Amino acid sequence: MKRRIRAAHNALPAETLGIMGMVGAMFFFSLMDVLAKELGTLLPTAQVVWARYTSQSVIVVAICMPRLRTLLASDSLGLQLLRSVFLFGATFQFFISLKLLALVEAVALLNTAPLMITILAALILREHVGPRRWAAVILGLIGALIIIRPGLGVFQPASLIAIGAAFFLAAYQVATRMIGGADGIWTTMLYTTSFGALISTAVLPWVWQPPGTEAWLMMAVIGAVGMLGQLCIIWALAQAPASTLAPLNYTSLVWASINGLVIFAEIPDMATLVGAAVIVGAGLYVWHRERVRGRVMMQLPD
Repeated sequence: MKRRIRAAHNALPAETLGIMGMVGAMFFFSLMDVLAKELGTLLPTAQVVWARYTSQSVIVVAICMPRLRTLLASDSLGLQLLRSVFLFGATFQFFISLKLLALVEAVALLNTAPLMITILAALILREHVGPRRWAAVILGLIGALIIIRPGLGVFQPASLIAIGAAFFLAAYQVATRMIGGADGIWTTMLYTTSFGALISTAVLPWVWQPPGTEAWLMMAVIGAVGMLGQLCIIWALAQAPASTLAPLNYTSLVWASINGLVIFAEIPDMATLVGAAVIVGAGLYVWHRERVRGRVMMQLPD
């Protein structure tokens, strides 16, 4: 059986394997979103964030234990801590939005992050952004407005929380660009997961609610599912370049639509579908221009 699996694996082109790994990663991240949304109905958001970071930290530390001291030695400690702050902010705000919004709506708004990366890269890193990319960014933000619908009776303030999560995620990515290749992926994972676990643990005494058996199980699994997604991305990037895999981030919307319908009986309205399509289209064009200029970079989402 193992030989057959290995033969089938070797028969596939590396790019195909990378695509499969990336789609699998988006599935695991979407499953983590489902668990976070369900836990949000049972427990305070801060407690859900604690479960997410702590369960993954246990796994990461266990994997890194033989080289823990070496991996903790960072050449960019300040930026590592700043990145951890940004990622913690993105996670906390996104989990709040999952509690208040439909799954596909929250994920669609989070997908404005690549557009915000372009803005922040131009302002902070002084990267040149041409008129076509600026037009795509503006179009993508219009897509977000279509979903949010400000000034109408269906406007939900929680949509702004999801946009805030996208901003923090974009800031995390820009900080990652500033680090470059100074630290390895496991060093980054150690800092981001450990920081989140420490901060959420400090808050925990003020928000703790005794979980039931079902909640304990989901709390234990949520970090493991996120870790599986990250490992899938690491594996995918070993098979194919980031410039090939980056657009597959948007398959998260497909998984969110399926999970939202099947698990939460959520049917997205036309405005959400149109807005999501505009965001994806704008994001793909920005990715195309980044690829032309050779600047495509993909980091692990959280």
